[in-house]
Amino acid sequence: MANITKKVSWSSRADESGPVGEATPLLNGSEQPRLPRQLSGGGNIFQIGRLSTVDLEEEMTSEEESLRGRPKEIPHNEKLLSLKFESLDYDNIENQLFLEEERRMSHMGFRCLEISRWVVCGLIGFLTGLIACFIDIAVEELAGQKYKVVKKNIDNFTEAGGLSISLILWVVLNSAIAMVGSIIVAFFEPIAAGSGIPQIKCYLNGIKIPRVVRLKTLVVKVAGVICSVVGGLAVGKEGPMIHSGAVIAAGVSQGRSTSLKKDFKIFEYFRRDTEKRDFVSAGAAAGVSAAFGAPVGGVLFSLEEGASFWNQMLTWRIFFASMISTFTLNFFLSIYKNNPGDLSSPGLINFGRFETDTVAYNLYEIPLFIAMGAIGGLLGALFNVLNYWLTIFRIRYVHRPCLQVMEAMLVAAVTATVSFAMIYFSNDCQPLGPDHTEEYPLQLFCADGEYNSMATAFFNTPEKSVVSLFHNQPGTYNPLTLGLFTLTYFFLACWTYGLAVSAGVFIPSLLIGAAWGRLCGILLASTTPNGSGWAVPGKYALIGAAAQLGGIVRMTLSLTVIMVEATGNVTYGLPIMLVLMTSKIVGDYFVEGLYDIHIKLQSVPFLHWEAPATSHWLMAREVMSSPVTCLNRIEKVGTIVDILSNTSTNHNGFPVVVQDTASEEPPKLCGLILRSQLIVLLKHKVFVELARTRLTQRKLQLKDFRDAYPRFPPIQSIHVSQDERECMMDLTEFMNATPYTVPQETSLPRVFKLFRALGLRHLVVVDDANRVVGLVTRKDLARYHVGKHGLEELQLAQT
Repeated sequence: MANITKKVSWSSRADESGPVGEATPLLNGSEQPRLPRQLSGGGNIFQIGRLSTVDLEEEMTSEEESLRGRPKEIPHNEKLLSLKFESLDYDNIENQLFLEEERRMSHMGFRCLEISRWVVCGLIGFLTGLIACFIDIAVEELAGQKYKVVKKNIDNFTEAGGLSISLILWVVLNSAIAMVGSIIVAFFEPIAAGSGIPQIKCYLNGIKIPRVVRLKTLVVKVAGVICSVVGGLAVGKEGPMIHSGAVIAAGVSQGRSTSLKKDFKIFEYFRRDTEKRDFVSAGAAAGVSAAFGAPVGGVLFSLEEGASFWNQMLTWRIFFASMISTFTLNFFLSIYKNNPGDLSSPGLINFGRFETDTVAYNLYEIPLFIAMGAIGGLLGALFNVLNYWLTIFRIRYVHRPCLQVMEAMLVAAVTATVSFAMIYFSNDCQPLGPDHTEEYPLQLFCADGEYNSMATAFFNTPEKSVVSLFHNQPGTYNPLTLGLFTLTYFFLACWTYGLAVSAGVFIPSLLIGAAWGRLCGILLASTTPNGSGWAVPGKYALIGAAAQLGGIVRMTLSLTVIMVEATGNVTYGLPIMLVLMTSKIVGDYFVEGLYDIHIKLQSVPFLHWEAPATSHWLMAREVMSSPVTCLNRIEKVGTIVDILSNTSTNHNGFPVVVQDTASEEPPKLCGLILRSQLIVLLKHKVFVELARTRLTQRKLQLKDFRDAYPRFPPIQSIHVSQDERECMMDLTEFMNATPYTVPQETSLPRVFKLFRALGLRHLVVVDDANRVVGLVTRKDLARYHVGKHGLEELQLAQT
């Protein structure tokens, strides 16, 4: 990030004379570099506590290896921000090359570009649907084979004795499959761990997450989520679909694969962050649509994360990608199920249709729904707190890939053991009617013609368990079974999220909530007059599922629409909305949402929608980075190379200034240029002297910058001879001559709104004479975006 030169202390010690910045190991195993103590601009020492980061990736790219010598963290009022996360250049660089290209393009050319955008969105939706179809079929086939083998073994040993053999078989199968899924994540692509939703939220927020949209990440994500679900872990396959859709969008929109080093020479105009991020929004929406059969919910999901950058045509293109995605999945699943043309399975998880006449709700039930929302908020807060401390423990002690694989195997083995024990000791036997929906009914110690009800919840994929809790007839589960299942699955899901496996938390959250929600319905039916007539267990299972999911992830608008679309009944829109709002309000009182917690653990400079409510006392001059490294409009090549090679600062944006030769006034701002642009200019030797001597030299075009995107070479790979260092470089044609600027007296909320709404990477702060006095970057704003007591602590520290 550009110009982070805020002079603050790295140590939390109060003793100024003691050693500072000692090699204290970070939580991820690295060491903190030794740094000298420096004073802030006012002379006071700003004491900052030390908090380390979680690596989103193990492998370093060539560009990152060149930055080994610089500090890994910058100070934050409550935490440290990782320097490896940079902002996306969402604002177009309107230099002379860009303007000339736009002016040369005819009206028909712009129409062709718009058609290309629609074609790309259609391809994104189609490929995302295909990936979702492949995952669903693979999970169903492999999990079906596993459960058939285990069921046959259990049935054989129930009468003959020796059920311990069945337990060992179940444990070995789960552990082996989970081991494969964990190995490919931990050793080959760590960024593919988890659902990927926090990383995609960050990307849509304007943050460049290393390796998050690589082809290798997609392959590991797809294979990993199949292994995780088939391995019996308390996970879902729906969350990773959002990440998968985003990766597909990032690849298709660029018309090439940097991983395979294959360039198809198409969609070259879209090779910039502005276009790529729009397509990633469409991919994320297509992933939501494929996962839940909720195209509108997918659009709203992307809207919640990147609303500042949307326009009407982009909204329609994203909706188009979502519709194509769910239709593609629907169509191919209908062929797989030998019923071509039947488009009744719109998503990976199909809740089944809730008919209004059978599960209608009354006005007096709304307070009960709100109360369930509060319960969901409390349970969600507990889930998030426990998962937070588990993640801290993993960072501190389970950071090696081999240990991560062993932990995943342990969790899979414990999950199988707990499931077997719950089924073994359960005496909840239900009649097995001719119209039963149980796919793998276990009789165990039940009488002939009966099955173990606990096995329906545990001995199945989580998606099918959710559907059974929603739609099974009243009396299918007894309260003790639901209570024990809720308790055990809650802690299993909490332990599982954060493992080095590809896995989502949507379905486990829905399953936990559906279990205790159905329990609430049963208790209401048995304890209230005429309760059996209105307290339908399936209805309360739906409300409980929404409450639990909302309490964990804290999504309101998009999640309401997703749930309504997944149930196929708009009647539940109001109660679901009230439940989600209540669960969010109650949960936010205690702790943030699960995704926000993991984003903070990564020390990502994430910007929320609004500046702190009480931040008007802060001005731009108090949050900006200064002094600023500026370049002259005609600069010496050696100076540019030295600045780019300075690993202690690693600036990514440089204001360009010009000085009036007729006066002695300080230079004034005339533009802004990026590190990536300077590297391309150095690579192509765009020097004034060479341009004069070689009249036939090809003029640099935007295509040269697009060909280098997104993996610009590090400055260490650019060879500049001693003679070339004495040459001059004219930046006039390549700099952005109209960068956004603000006066230094601008309030923080106004700076924040301008920065966030326009998707800026750099905001230049100038004085009355248009002289550069500072530069505002994402990390400057993230550093001052404080919580409940942060502003008071910051005021105290500054005084």
